[in-house]
Amino acid sequence: MDVEDPQKSTEKSLNPNTEDDLEEGEIVAGGDDDSALKKSDSLPYQPHPLENRWTFWFDNPSAKSKQSAWGSSLRSIFTFSTVEEFWSVYNNIHHPSKLAGGADFHCFKYKIEPKWEDPVCANGGRWTITLTRGKSDTFWLNTLLAMIGEQFDHGDEICGAVVNVRPKQEKIAIWTKNASNEAAQLSIGKQWKEFLDYNDTVGFIVHDDAKKDRGAKNRYTI
Repeated sequence: MDVEDPQKSTEKSLNPNTEDDLEEGEIVAGGDDDSALKKSDSLPYQPHPLENRWTFWFDNPSAKSKQSAWGSSLRSIFTFSTVEEFWSVYNNIHHPSKLAGGADFHCFKYKIEPKWEDPVCANGGRWTITLTRGKSDTFWLNTLLAMIGEQFDHGDEICGAVVNVRPKQEKIAIWTKNASNEAAQLSIGKQWKEFLDYNDTVGFIVHDDAKKDRGAKNRYTI
């Protein structure tokens, strides 16, 4: 299956204002008066619905403490279900490179909490890429666009994605539902690398393994 460049497909499917490339000087609609504009103005607003609803979550580093239970500072920010709502939020929030070290920013399907304990996530795992500090903005955006734009063949296996901002590096991970479904996990990992044009090896760690050992080894690698 040919994989469409998420940047290009996103401009087409996730940005309703994008037009097909025009030749220099080409006019979309001609005419001697403004009748075309008047007709356009009279059209009702039609949002572009996404296949799933998604929620942005933020774990504020300033609210974390060693005494607090993990996830206690995690807060939902906004739930969106259309292309327009996504861009209205994304264009008005800090990108990963501007977040303070220790921040975690998540985008998960509606009603799935970005926690190992969530019933939908409990039997899953995560694919992760590691980047130097300040280098994850484009990777994060393209991950979001591929995910909410349903670019993955096994998109139903995806719970969401998270970017972890740390003082010296940033990590982006895609969380999935069923770690034992090897074919689906490998497909997601392979397509993710292609969407991002990422050439380094990525690994998949099962949540249960990570709970038992912070140095858990990858179950799958691509």
